[in-house]
Amino acid sequence: MILNKLDKGQRLNFDEALALYDMDLLTLGQYANKIREDKFGKKTYYNVNRHINPTNICKDVCQFCAYSASRKNPNQYTMTHEEILAEVEKSVKNGIDEVHIVSAHNPNTGLEWYLEVFRKIKDKFPHLHIKALTAAEIHFLSTEYNKSYEEIIDLMCEYGVDSMPGGGAEIFDESVRKRICGGKVKSDEWLQIHKLWHEKGKKSNATMLFGHIESRANRIDHMLRLRDLQDITGGFNAFIPLVYQTQNNFLNVKEALTANEILKTMAISRIVLDNIPSLKAYWVTSTMKLALIAQEFGANDLDGTIEKESIQSAAGANSKNGMPLGEFVELIKNSGFEPVRRDSLYKELI
Repeated sequence: MILNKLDKGQRLNFDEALALYDMDLLTLGQYANKIREDKFGKKTYYNVNRHINPTNICKDVCQFCAYSASRKNPNQYTMTHEEILAEVEKSVKNGIDEVHIVSAHNPNTGLEWYLEVFRKIKDKFPHLHIKALTAAEIHFLSTEYNKSYEEIIDLMCEYGVDSMPGGGAEIFDESVRKRICGGKVKSDEWLQIHKLWHEKGKKSNATMLFGHIESRANRIDHMLRLRDLQDITGGFNAFIPLVYQTQNNFLNVKEALTANEILKTMAISRIVLDNIPSLKAYWVTSTMKLALIAQEFGANDLDGTIEKESIQSAAGANSKNGMPLGEFVELIKNSGFEPVRRDSLYKELI
């Protein structure tokens, strides 16, 4: 029954989607790769971007996070706007198209600190695409400064934010969220924030953190909620399954996911999320080798060169200093795919 629906390209329900995990990996990969090749051929997309994480001081205490600094942490930091602009200027000289700004929920800086940095970047580098403020950050700013989600979103647009990253989604099941990120934005709030952003005519991404204490059923539920919202708004550019990093956090998950489970989840994502165009194998959390293999299991994107990354690397990912562009492109070619440079909204540049 499920194979018949897959052969016909028909949409799967919850039980059918969950049953995909019982299929063997290569069969799943064949179905996912066919969808990928029908949409993109052998193209693998990337962009030239810079991640900046301006502060690690956070009001929330997420159990899976190795990045945020508690009040007693001697390694707290908050960058000045001048420091951020200096980093952006260096990266502009390296040819970046996008600056990706995500950080902790710092109650000490003030709303203007968050917003003015976007305006300063846009004033100095008007060509740069600013991807900034996850739904979790928007929720924090809304509650901290007594403004509605709509008011925060209007300010983001006014101050130069072009698109939203997909962070803060984690896993939508509230019983799991209570254990891993209690106090953070709730699942329905995350979805509502992205819906409001899309209603402004803006695009965003969506993530799913998997490989910690969630179940396979939790993952499918997460995907289907995103699929439902995408049916309404069409505003998601890409889905990004983020592989949980096991080091330096409070969840104490001993065993990392197997490559088999990661690739199955990638393939199932491609099959289930039939209305989200791109599937990103984010090399930062999966390793570049596995992210390239994932291009044969439904993924069509790797993210970008990044240059510097603090959040995932704090939990053990090998991404602290990004990857040189030449090496990035050669790895894609050597894997049998066609590297295609894109902008932040998936317009092909090369």
